[in-house]
Amino acid sequence: MNDGQSNGGRTITKADLVEAVHRTMGFSKKESGEIVERVFESMKHTLEQGDDLKISGFGKFDIRRKNARRGRNPKTEENLTIAARTVVTFKASHVLKQRVAGEGARSTSTIDRAPAPGQGDDDDG
Repeated sequence: MNDGQSNGGRTITKADLVEAVHRTMGFSKKESGEIVERVFESMKHTLEQGDDLKISGFGKFDIRRKNARRGRNPKTEENLTIAARTVVTFKASHVLKQRVAGEGARSTSTIDRAPAPGQGDDDDG
């Protein structure tokens, strides 16, 4: 449940994932960027086709089609029709839920967060 409060952690970006692939797998940063981009492109393509996407140990992205429905503008109280649309939902796997709750053993292959600018070694310039 998101109450608008931050948990104090930082957001991992695509650049952080590229850095993690670079450091853990030994690919160049360019190759690592291409790998990460291809994975995301494959995921997007699957969802664009209307197919669900399940990643074992992580979760499932579902495509849901929502019918048109009646709604109301809360400012003006005007009645309106909300158009039919397709949305993506995500359901975390049991394994991921346990890990987030701190109940599961941490894997040795965790993604290391890239150091903040100016705080780490810059081996690839």
